[in-house]
Amino acid sequence: MGPRMGVQLGDIVPKRKIELEELRGKVIAIDAMNSLYQFLSIIRQRDGEPLKDSKGRVTSHLSGLFYRTSNLVELGIRPVYVFDGEPPKLKSKTLETRRVIRAEAEKARIAALKAGDIAEARKQAQRVARLTDVMVGEATTLLDHMGIAWVQAPGEGEAQAARLVQRNDAWAAASQDYDSLLFGAPILVRNVAITGRRKLPGKDVYIEVVPEITELQELLEKLGINRRQLIAVGILIGTDYNAGIKGIGPKKALELVKKYGSIKEIASRLGEKFEVDPLEVEKIFLKPNTTDKYELKWREPNPDGIKEFLCEEHDFSESRVQTGIDRLLKGLHEREQVKLEQWFG
Repeated sequence: MGPRMGVQLGDIVPKRKIELEELRGKVIAIDAMNSLYQFLSIIRQRDGEPLKDSKGRVTSHLSGLFYRTSNLVELGIRPVYVFDGEPPKLKSKTLETRRVIRAEAEKARIAALKAGDIAEARKQAQRVARLTDVMVGEATTLLDHMGIAWVQAPGEGEAQAARLVQRNDAWAAASQDYDSLLFGAPILVRNVAITGRRKLPGKDVYIEVVPEITELQELLEKLGINRRQLIAVGILIGTDYNAGIKGIGPKKALELVKKYGSIKEIASRLGEKFEVDPLEVEKIFLKPNTTDKYELKWREPNPDGIKEFLCEEHDFSESRVQTGIDRLLKGLHEREQVKLEQWFG
């Protein structure tokens, strides 16, 4: 599994900055793979090596998942993590490209370390992040110990997260990618898994990362298009399932969509420029492989299970883990409080 790129819609999407506290009492469907990649790429030692336990197993994903989730829970947010199932066939090319990028980055990282260039080694290391099935299994085990709900999607996690919001089982989908909007998530929240000071890739500059919210309806109204046309914009600039057309960015794509109305019409004019059938890509977003058979269960955290898994199995610091557990327990109290408020409010 390689890092996720997603559709590059940033330039034309209206975003509103929010405080995490504004999500109190709300269920947020988090794209699990997207978050785990963020953790793997960001949570690293100075030379860019990921965190590891004494057996040499990577633990960056577990560290991010545990501390980040306990922070969210402490604020009274109810996260539900949605895990990817089978990717659509069209994704295989994207996955192959990512494997190549990773292999090149690994070579560059080793060369930088030899040359004593720690900053460069770290930069390349972030591109090497690789999520394995074992890591995904560890993540679900940890979530079970923490009492956090998670859902196994039959297909793309983002599509399933969007489905949870459409069915009012979650208030918003959370991901760094804008694909959730193409999959029809009414509300997308970005920067939920990562907030605070972050270093810009490749630069010695720090920026303050804050959560931002986008509402699909507002986006469509602002752009003067419907969701099917938004998908067309995505296909023109490139998605995880197609490369997009060279030289076309979000603004140009929007012009074309407004002029011709649909991807079908655009394809009949620019047909030879698409390397895969754009109607196949449209179908992935309009009729994604999702399920309505899922159960969202939040339970009491199991402190002993958490400590055994993180401290004994993976050498985490017991006092730091205890802080996380305290936050989870505080969050449980917070959840009861929210329920009372909703009851009497």
